[in-house]
Amino acid sequence: MNARSQSLSGDSMNRPEISPQVAEQAVNWLIEMQSGQLDAGRQQAWQAWLNGHSDHQRAWAHIQRVNQRLHGLSSPLAHAAINAPASSSRRQALKLLLLLGAGSVAAWSMRDRIDLPPMLADYRSSTGERRKLALADGSQLQLNTGTALDVRFDNGQRLIKLLEGEIMLTVANDPRPLHLLTAEGSLRAAPSGTRLNLRQLAGRTQLAVFAGSVELSPFERTESTLLVKASQQVVFNRRHWDPVRPVDSSSGAWADGMLVASHTRLADFLGELSRYRRGHLKCDEKVADLLISGSYPLNDSERILDMLEVALPVKVQRFTRYWVNVQSRA
Repeated sequence: MNARSQSLSGDSMNRPEISPQVAEQAVNWLIEMQSGQLDAGRQQAWQAWLNGHSDHQRAWAHIQRVNQRLHGLSSPLAHAAINAPASSSRRQALKLLLLLGAGSVAAWSMRDRIDLPPMLADYRSSTGERRKLALADGSQLQLNTGTALDVRFDNGQRLIKLLEGEIMLTVANDPRPLHLLTAEGSLRAAPSGTRLNLRQLAGRTQLAVFAGSVELSPFERTESTLLVKASQQVVFNRRHWDPVRPVDSSSGAWADGMLVASHTRLADFLGELSRYRRGHLKCDEKVADLLISGSYPLNDSERILDMLEVALPVKVQRFTRYWVNVQSRA
């Protein structure tokens, strides 16, 4: 958890942990009370729930403290919890704030049961940002633009859940197994020295292995797994995987600050470039199939656009910095 999470849970519920079920029950009662729809019968039901177990009393005391603190926070999460009506957004925000004090097991269990947005992830990078992190086990992690992930290490395992975006991971030597989760499946990295690139696409996951090996298991294909070895890459969905291919020159180039193209359609190239820019970047259909090759520095997307006019018969039309159209020079 980050520093804010730790500060919110500093005087939180003592061990043993509050279960995710009890945590969620406490939040639901609070939301129902604040909606003004708690009649006499529901008040009696709440009192019976509260008196039914000491864990209920601990959870209720904690959510009351959290609710008071919300008015002193300036984060988007706090504003969502305070200002939103009795809706799913408010319910999600309050649930998250409760689980911050309920411990990692509750947090991970509840994240699987409610649709918490990536903005609430343990680690995030914004559009155009690339980050480097050292994890608790010594593994080196890089986040590409627009990435969000959760990390949970305990005595028995190391777990990384990619919610969106792309990461480069170099696995440290550690006796605990290291698992990665995406929307399409689970992956298990060899225990030491494995270096991989993992990207969450729309309905697919892309894996490239540079060193070591990774075993992947799509969620809906339980009868077999695939071992991806060094210098191999593969794309898979929840049911199957595409043919394994050699790692290409563009895989992981972002970690070195480069965008690499090799006979790439201009429309696809601009689609990649748009990941690193805010606003609208459009490719006219007349030039969409032009091919481009080369290596381009990601730290200056405006320069890349200028270079296109030199390399291709195109004109870059800038209405504003955030509204750009690439069209035929003619």
